[in-house]
Amino acid sequence: MSELPAGSVEELVALLASARASGRGVMALTGAGMSTASGIPDYRGPTGSQRKGSPMRYEEFLHDPEGRRRYWARSYVGWWQIATARPNAAHAAVADLQRSGAVGAVVTQNVDGLHQAAGSGRVLELHGTLARVVCLDCGAVVPRVQMDRRLRSANPGFAEAAESVADELRVNPDGDVDLPEDLVASFVVVPCPVCEVGTLKPDVVYFGEPVPKDRVERAYDLLELAPALLVLGSSLTVMSGYRFVRAAVRRGQPVAVVTDGATRADGDPVLKVAAPVQELLPQLVSDLASQPDDDSAEPAEALAASR
Repeated sequence: MSELPAGSVEELVALLASARASGRGVMALTGAGMSTASGIPDYRGPTGSQRKGSPMRYEEFLHDPEGRRRYWARSYVGWWQIATARPNAAHAAVADLQRSGAVGAVVTQNVDGLHQAAGSGRVLELHGTLARVVCLDCGAVVPRVQMDRRLRSANPGFAEAAESVADELRVNPDGDVDLPEDLVASFVVVPCPVCEVGTLKPDVVYFGEPVPKDRVERAYDLLELAPALLVLGSSLTVMSGYRFVRAAVRRGQPVAVVTDGATRADGDPVLKVAAPVQELLPQLVSDLASQPDDDSAEPAEALAASR
């Protein structure tokens, strides 16, 4: 791992030890950088995906049938690489920190389900999950594996044709791949299997789509119960995540940010450690295991005392 200022790691350990001792673990807010080591690219970090087109936007999906065809064709080819991804050391470390009591709830901006696969509980999926598909007409919820079977039946040979025209099928962060438009034009989109006519959409929040209000309120409730906020692997570029940093700062809650690259919070009063989460988080688990609980200090005081 690249060399870090010793004080940065010590401050993080002190913050987590204090939170563990309080019986109220920190709220972890996680972003795409958590999953890059699992083969899922991010948009904005040092290893961010440089895709040819823009990610699917909500209004386009709702009102443009050809846009929906394009999404489902690309997603049909790319989804299995997301579905078969496995948790990496960062996910395992978060689960370990949660079991130790240092981390309480996990609020993730990711849609890949890897926190749960690594053993984390109390996971709030802020932007939804690719594992489900929802009908925009009747409200039915369908497992994505069922959707995949129906798409495969309606489009025999499509996956093989896609592989033959692409030198390398690069999966984008939202689970699709770039494909030639002439191939996309041949793709058959299937309707909802329940109402038989409805439009199916992956149960994720698209760009331009608001996060469901009840989900946001739940995240704020979890933050209010936590002694501190720990941001992991997120650039905080979009407000859906950054708003929780702003809320914590307003309340006087300590905020620590661990990510490999610049973030929107770099000018805020936060503890910033610029490091890959896959390398630093296992170190934190190890350091915390040898750290005695300090129940004499609240996290904010522990953070200040270590500086």
